[in-house]
Amino acid sequence: MSNYNKKNRKSNTRKSSSRNNMTRRNLNKNDYNTGDYLHDSTFRKVNKKETKRLSKSRVLLFEFIVIILIIVLICRVGYIQFVKGAYYKQMEYNQSTSNITIAAKRGTIYDSNKKALAISADVDTITVNPKSIVVKEDGKVNETKTEELKERLAHKFADVFEIDYNETLEKLKSTNEVEKIVSKVENDQVEPFRTWLKENKITSGINIDADTKRYYPYNNLASNLIGVCGTDNQGLDGIELEYDNLLKGTDGRITTSISGSRDAIPDGTQSEIAAENGSDIYLTIDSNIQAIAEKYLKQAVEENNCKRGGNVIIEDPTTGEILAMCTYPDFNLNDPYTPNSTISDGWDKLSSEEKSSKILSMWRNRAVLDTYEPGSTFKVITASAALEENITQTDVPGDFYCSGKQNVAGVTIACADAAGHGSQSLRNALENSCNPALIQLGQRIGKSTFYKYLRAYGLFEKTGIDLPSEGTSSFWSEENVGPVELATMSFGQRFTITPMQLVKAVSTIANDGVMLTPHVVKKIVNNDTGAVTTIEKNEERQVISKDTADKMKDMMKDVVEVGGGSYAKVQGYTIGGKTGTSEADPNHPENGYVASFLAIAPVQNTKLVCLLTLYGPQSSNHYGGRIAAPAVSQILTEVLPYLDIPSNNAKEDDNSSSSDIILTPNITGKTYAEAKEIIEKAGLTFKCDGKADDIIAEQTPKSGANLMSGGIVRAYTNGNTEKVTAEVPDLKGVTLSQAKIMLKAKNLNISATGSGVIISQSPKAGEKVEEGTLINVTLQKEVTRSQN
Repeated sequence: MSNYNKKNRKSNTRKSSSRNNMTRRNLNKNDYNTGDYLHDSTFRKVNKKETKRLSKSRVLLFEFIVIILIIVLICRVGYIQFVKGAYYKQMEYNQSTSNITIAAKRGTIYDSNKKALAISADVDTITVNPKSIVVKEDGKVNETKTEELKERLAHKFADVFEIDYNETLEKLKSTNEVEKIVSKVENDQVEPFRTWLKENKITSGINIDADTKRYYPYNNLASNLIGVCGTDNQGLDGIELEYDNLLKGTDGRITTSISGSRDAIPDGTQSEIAAENGSDIYLTIDSNIQAIAEKYLKQAVEENNCKRGGNVIIEDPTTGEILAMCTYPDFNLNDPYTPNSTISDGWDKLSSEEKSSKILSMWRNRAVLDTYEPGSTFKVITASAALEENITQTDVPGDFYCSGKQNVAGVTIACADAAGHGSQSLRNALENSCNPALIQLGQRIGKSTFYKYLRAYGLFEKTGIDLPSEGTSSFWSEENVGPVELATMSFGQRFTITPMQLVKAVSTIANDGVMLTPHVVKKIVNNDTGAVTTIEKNEERQVISKDTADKMKDMMKDVVEVGGGSYAKVQGYTIGGKTGTSEADPNHPENGYVASFLAIAPVQNTKLVCLLTLYGPQSSNHYGGRIAAPAVSQILTEVLPYLDIPSNNAKEDDNSSSSDIILTPNITGKTYAEAKEIIEKAGLTFKCDGKADDIIAEQTPKSGANLMSGGIVRAYTNGNTEKVTAEVPDLKGVTLSQAKIMLKAKNLNISATGSGVIISQSPKAGEKVEEGTLINVTLQKEVTRSQN
């Protein structure tokens, strides 16, 4: 082959390779025109445009992100400024200031005689700021010495305030801003601790703030009425709750500028907002009447083994003022979370929820909150409606007939006297507490008129008394009342009301037919301004006429004078009343009977309405006339003279003449021999362990006591003052002469009123008393008629 051909072949080969490479290059970079071959210069122009476009997109994306971040930042600043601004401002303020609370002093609760029943005393509460309790050296915290300081503090807290050392040390080491060490401690405990802090130059991290603590000088007195105040001075029940806003006042504070180490800044700013103390509350309750009512209620509950306790309400019907309101069992206001005897069984086995429930039940003011079937006490309401409507009169002979039972729509309803009472007037029916007679009266009244008077007496609504959580009645709807329902309601059963509702209704009768709103607060005194708010009586409406009210009171007098309520008599006073015994509720038979007695005193110009109710008496005798009436007699025997209500000077059979009464002489300071001579010369018996020259230091009873001839004076000398006691015997049902013998055998004295057999005594049987103590007894002639 010639050289020319070889060169030409190589040249063609290079050109072919170049074309092939060019073709591959064009095919790989053909992004826009598939199948067209572009020259290199064309490709470079296209690629430059694409790069420019991509760069612009990245800039836009970056700008978008920046805008979003700016918007987020603006939102965050706005949130901090407007939403959380106050919070952060408060944080900054808290870090630069120290605030000490000046606790407002809770108002005092007084009885009607200005006797303090609930008071607030000045105490202190101690808290710590654990982070501020440090020891610094050269501007740095010395951890070892800080640890030692906290241990010393914990020991001092434990020693002074008798609290647990380990728990206190744990609080001092806490990471919390504030820890409470002790609350409401007496000032005499705090002062030595203040001195110790000063001596040890501990100036930061310990806060001693003025506080108040609630005290109740009379412990259990009116506990269910006054109610409970919590550790934070917040009313939880009773008067303490109802008038909490007025009693608690408004706390003040002292604000001081402090450094970052929580120390006060010298010459720093300090401001003080004075506390506004709470208002004082003056009750209508008379603590002396309250104590009398509580004494005899407790005795009646215990003597008759009333498994659900009892209550008493005493109201002045002319003003609506409640003079006494008590529930038994009660509790100690100074220790309100300790269970009383009725709920303490199995206490440790109860859950926390069960314990709380029982404590709340112990606090309940049952006279206002709980409902019951009033029984025959309600017959005065039915009778008053009939008189007001002129359906009958008080003394129509043979107006009613009782065979011992009454048939109503095929249902037989029995009378308490199975033999029946025969023909009776309305007065006789109330004296005998006859159910058939009241059923017949209810039939004459009719359900429409009967319900009209239920409404008029306010029995479908709360009484409006100024106490919290008042309960209310439960009646059948009027359209659902048939002959049997009307029959049972006419004598006070198969519906429920509160004791307060019944007292309000009967006080209306006692107040000449005018209904008043009951209240327990007499006045409110603002301690800062001196302003006095007096609670005036509130007349609601005229329910019945004065003529009807007078007739009702006269019939109630005969219930006590000659009827089943004779055990409620009070010597020297005319008492009106009505017995009540309601049968066990068929839906709750475990609750048992309810025995009660309702009294007005005196009958003319009535000043008191008293209702005593006993729940679930376990004695074989569960009639209100037998077990409730005597207790009411005991209460009124003491209360009426206390209120200076004049006696009518009625002469009744008594068991001793005035000549038999001996005034006990004073023998204290005399020698044994002199005292013996004085006592025996007076016709009394001297009991004393001592020698002739010993000096008499004490005597029982005190000088001035009225004793019967032969009564006992127990004396104690300076060298022997240990009291000699005796157990009071059960005197119920015995005659006066028998009682004298029984008491003399135990060196006890007797004071008696009335005639017949003993129906009540105080102190109660089984109680331990000092020899020489006077045992008061009430005697009545045996009652043979019904006492339900």
